Formats: sequence, structure tokens, C-alpha cells
Amino acid sequence: MDLSSVSDSDIAEANYQGRIFYFCGSYCQERFKNDPGKFQNTPLLKLNNVWKVFKLGQVETQVLKDLSLNIWEGDFVAVIGASGSGKTTVLNMVGLLDRPTSGSVFLRGKDVSLLRDEERAKLRSQTFGFVFQQYNLIPWLTAFENVALPAIFAGKPIEGEKLKANFEEIGLKPRMTHRPFELSGGEQQRVALLRALSNDPEIILGDEPTGNLDSATGNKILAMLINLNKEQKKTFIIVTHDADIADKADQIIALKDGMMVRNHKVQKKIYTE
Repeated sequence: MDLSSVSDSDIAEANYQGRIFYFCGSYCQERFKNDPGKFQNTPLLKLNNVWKVFKLGQVETQVLKDLSLNIWEGDFVAVIGASGSGKTTVLNMVGLLDRPTSGSVFLRGKDVSLLRDEERAKLRSQTFGFVFQQYNLIPWLTAFENVALPAIFAGKPIEGEKLKANFEEIGLKPRMTHRPFELSGGEQQRVALLRALSNDPEIILGDEPTGNLDSATGNKILAMLINLNKEQKKTFIIVTHDADIADKADQIIALKDGMMVRNHKVQKKIYTE
């Protein structure tokens, strides 16, 4: 890690197999001590010196600035920061929805930023499940058809009975044949969650997935996602402004002006305000 922005009093260290590892604080140190072998492996996801610049005419906007980070398999990761800090852009990079202007994005050690669009689309459909704040359901399809769509894109068979059982589990079986405009916001978000999970993804990405919901419904959605992370070891990455959600995460990536400032829990209250 880069220790240039960390004071000497913050630096912690740990010894593993005769090597000294340095950390930006005690939280990261304890996390390493609990499972040091995990952090010797290749990260599941890695951003290496990623820049993202958007151009509108002669105007350039730097959204990500030389960003490097690691995400480990099975982790619950919260990406936090003020509006405009680059949170959604990071999620788009990780989920292969966008390419860096420069730098590299690695999935299991492979530079996926170099893949052709068709290869990225196939890998995205097989690896990721997306839960968006705005639901993004296709309005002319029924709830069941929306949920089945990712399996079709991934070239997987539609397991109708399993999908029906999933609808029943979240209390929406009577609504399977309804179109999105016939569903409440909470019902649409639950359908969006089932859609994200229908291709059994390794990695679940959430962009403020509870932001438009009342607290009770939002807590139910969040509990379902965290349960998938804890029980099925799905890697769960969520963009959030909610410090309480971030507090539940294994790792916090705090962004400010397109750069990672500190990525452990001591900083969460500063960068979610």
C-alpha cells in the first residue's frame, strides 16, 4: 500500500511467514491477521492506476484519477463518498460496464479492459449480477420475464420452477405475470434483485439499491444481499451514502474527487456525509 498519506502514528504492522506487512490502521491489520493466507492470493478484482476522463466538446472531466484498489473473493465491500466522487464510475469499471481511459482492470488476474466488447458482454452476463437504484426493469416484460432475462443472455437454461419458488420466497408469486408499472417500488426492487441473482452470479453489484425504498423494505433487500454474501460467499459490492450499511462491510473504499482516501472503517462517517 501507499503510505505517503498516512502518518507514522496510524501505521500498523503484522508479521506473516517471516515478512513484515504494513497497514494504514488497526482495522486493516486485524483483518489481515484473521486470514493472512487470503491476502497472499490474487485479488478477485483489481484496479491498477485507473483514470477515467469524460469529454464534452473541449471540456474534460477527470472522474477517476490514478485509482488502484483490490477486492477479495467473498468480501462485502462498501464504496462510499460524496456525490460526484466517482463511486458509480468505479462500479461500472468493476462490472465491465465501462472502460478506463488509461490503466487496467483485472478479474482473477486477467486484464479484462483489453477484451473485445463481445467478450466483455459474455463475461459480464456470466459473472455479475446488477441491482440498480432505478430498478431498470423492461416495461413491456412481465416480472417473471424480467427475472429470466439474464439467464437467456448468459446462455443458461431457464429453471422455471426454481424462479417461481424464488418469487414465492420473497412474497411475489401472485405478481409474476404483472408488468413493472403494475408493481410498487418495493416490489419492483425485489424483482430487480431476483433478476440480478437469476444467473447465479459470483459477484453482486449494487448501486444504491435501497435508496428509493422505505426503511423497512430497504432493510429487507439489504438483509437478503448480506445473507447471500455470508451464506453463499458471494462477493457483494455496494455503492452507498448510508454509514450504517457501510458499517456492516468487510472493506470500505472511500472516494474523494476520484481518488481513494482511506479504505478502512475509521473514515466512514467523513465520506458518507
